[in-house]
Amino acid sequence: LCAFEPPGTVANAVAKKESIEQPPPRTHYLGRKIAITMHYTGAPWLVRESREREEDCNALLKALKLKPGQTVCDLGCGNGFYALRIAPLVAPGGKVLGVDIQPEMLRLLRERAKVANIDNIVPVLGTLSDPKLPTGKVDLMLCIDAYHEFSHPVYMLRAIRKSLAPGGRLVLAEFREEDPKVPIKPLHKMSKKQVLKELVPNGFRLVEQYDGLPWQHLMFF
Repeated sequence: LCAFEPPGTVANAVAKKESIEQPPPRTHYLGRKIAITMHYTGAPWLVRESREREEDCNALLKALKLKPGQTVCDLGCGNGFYALRIAPLVAPGGKVLGVDIQPEMLRLLRERAKVANIDNIVPVLGTLSDPKLPTGKVDLMLCIDAYHEFSHPVYMLRAIRKSLAPGGRLVLAEFREEDPKVPIKPLHKMSKKQVLKELVPNGFRLVEQYDGLPWQHLMFF
């Protein structure tokens, strides 16, 4: 299995529009090569029939301990595979901020939410360096198999910290680099050691881990 990677990169295309505001995208960060952002034409891979079995999505959601009334951000939401599952879990009174840098992904999210009759998802068009979130309002920031694609990790981590509510958490799910049996391209995997190497210097503290998923780490900061 692999993340869908057509010719060219989303990061480079978006960066051209943002070049006046920020440095060019990084290719490496703290010894890690940054992966290509998954293109919206690969969105069907996100909702493949085998995903539930391969990733035990129900176990992941249970580990988040979501509560009604919470504001949850699905950062790098794609076409809403997780956003649509989270939305009912934070109702009534809660909402999901679905952030992506590709308008096409957000269009797919809106279409799927409409079909599912879910009205507490707010699509947000972010940029490579800014998820465009309200300050101090996000109770849980969920980043599933997306952080390793951030072309401006320092900018994004700074913005994430700013958006978290008091006691808010950032939760990263990444395919385990330590396990060669996980059938994902190496560039789309991260080790726990590398995750800590990047997040701790940017002001995050590991407070919890869940190791019960078939292919992924789940790390709470």
